Amino acid sequence: METYLVTGAAGFIGSEVALELLLQGFNVVGVDNMNDYYDVRLKKWRVERLNKNPRFQFYDLDIENARAVDEVFGGREISAVINLAARAGVRYSMENPTVYMMTNALGSLNLLEGMRRHKVKKFVLASTSSLYAGQEMPFLETLPVNTPISPYAASKKAAEAMAYSYHHLYEVDVSIVRYFTVYGPAGRPDMSIYRFIEWIREGKPIELFGDGSQARDFTFVRDIARGTVLALRHMGFEIINLGGGNNPVSLNEIIGTIEEEVDKTAIIERKPFHKADMMETWADIEKAKRLLDWRPEVGLVEGLKETVKWHSENRALLDEIVF
Repeated sequence: METYLVTGAAGFIGSEVALELLLQGFNVVGVDNMNDYYDVRLKKWRVERLNKNPRFQFYDLDIENARAVDEVFGGREISAVINLAARAGVRYSMENPTVYMMTNALGSLNLLEGMRRHKVKKFVLASTSSLYAGQEMPFLETLPVNTPISPYAASKKAAEAMAYSYHHLYEVDVSIVRYFTVYGPAGRPDMSIYRFIEWIREGKPIELFGDGSQARDFTFVRDIARGTVLALRHMGFEIINLGGGNNPVSLNEIIGTIEEEVDKTAIIERKPFHKADMMETWADIEKAKRLLDWRPEVGLVEGLKETVKWHSENRALLDEIVF
């Protein structure tokens, strides 16, 4: 039975990827440093869900620690590494750019070095649509992404470049999956969907940067997890968009849909648009369809309904979460 190493396994997307692998019958070694970028109780909830499966092993470690990474590889046969451990968030990367480069770039290097030493030949790297800033939509994987507008995007570009070098030098098979605005149950508390649901439910003002016309190619987390697992197949070196593949949806539309589901009216507190943000994202997903036979299955309204339901059913947890 194959064993996969999933980094960032306590994270929003990482935990879903680990769960998808377990559901498919694989063994999963999950690692996460359980940092306090957001309330760690939500991370613990995700790990507890995974720990119910005896084929899951969890290690509390930081991929910035090369020795700890090497020890995880030792004594077991790892079929592939799926690297979802990352510092996320555009605005916070401006406040602490060093930690973004350390985790997203150096951490990826440590994993690739561990793979080289232990002869693991498949690497799946989670990357970001933030790299496409300033490009013509819909975003194609062949577009030049050499002008990142945030330290977060720059750190992800560095990880992509390092992965290519290990493909070239050591024949590591690499799939880079660029995610487009992932949402769903148990999402990160710093993300807009989580905050909008909680603020509208509690009758608190929504902090809306800009006029709300900025739009995203929202993608449901289970679709993302499924596409990430499909990217384990032999590729050589490929960059693949995983996104909704539809016309971008504005934040105003998202707020309106959540209002209907929560049955409350949002209170809007407008703030200036942030120059490190993108006005729109829109994924061209033809490559994912062709190479992975992947396309999103969960529509936006359905996904938001499920997300709001999860928020309603997990009040004992969420009422404790600071965001």
